[in-house]
Formats: sequence, structure tokens, C-alpha cells
Amino acid sequence: MTEASVMLSFDINGIKQCQRNRYPVLLIDQVVDVVPGKSAKGIKCFSYNEWYFPGHFDDEPNVPGFIQIECLVQTFIMTFLCLDEYKGKKTNFASINNVKFRRKIVPGETLIIDAELKSLKRGLASGSVSSTVNGEPACSAEFVVTVPDVFSAFKPR
Repeated sequence: MTEASVMLSFDINGIKQCQRNRYPVLLIDQVVDVVPGKSAKGIKCFSYNEWYFPGHFDDEPNVPGFIQIECLVQTFIMTFLCLDEYKGKKTNFASINNVKFRRKIVPGETLIIDAELKSLKRGLASGSVSSTVNGEPACSAEFVVTVPDVFSAFKPR
């Protein structure tokens, strides 16, 4: 088995070692089946105790779209932030495209997120992410994310 084909898993402490998100915006609970530089699977278990449910909405709680997108991108960045040369670096959105919301997500449900890194060059990462709840499509998007520490070295001056 080559080094590139080794799968990794990260609990919350491992995720914190790789990415800079922290409470209250570190949303994903686990990242499993990570093939560094290629793919990752994230898990987010939604509990009614989440800070946004009372306001979205008290009579019919469901996960806001921006929370779903953030869960997707946090899984996506783990495809490359687990690599030694990127570990712990800040990231920024460059673009979010083709976002699709397929179903409502409510307290008690678990979002399974599949991320694929299509390209990582000069601190610019692109890829696609899709998610499911109980096997049903939930949301998906395509991302372009920068790693400013790397990307800035390639900007024209």
C-alpha cells in the first residue's frame, strides 16, 4: 500500500490540529476515510442543543443553509489540511458554486459528507462535496478555497 492510499481518521482533537476553526464554528464531529490529497468523509450529528436551532425556528427547528455549507467546506478542507505542508494553515473561500439543498435537516439527524479534492496548486484548492441524511441527498456544492500563506506567494506584484 502506498502512502497516498493510506486512509486516516480524525476525532475532534485531530480536526483541531489540522484546521483553524474553533467553537462555535467548528461544526463537524469526525472526519473518516481520509485519503490525503484526494478525499474525506465528514460526520455531523445535529442535536437540538445547537446554538442556532432556537432561532431557526422555535416552532419547526431545521439546519440553516449556511451551517450546511460550512459543514461541507470543513470536510472539504480536511482533504488537504491533513497534509504536513498545509496542516494548521488558514483558509479562505474563493468561490462557492452549484449549491443545491435537497431536503430539510432536523435535530436528531446525522449528515454524512463526502468531499473530493480535484485540484491543489499554488495554495488554491478546488473540489466538490455532497452530503446525505439516512441515504437521501441533503446538500451539495463545489468549492474553491485558498490557503493565503501559500497563495499570496504566487500573486503578481
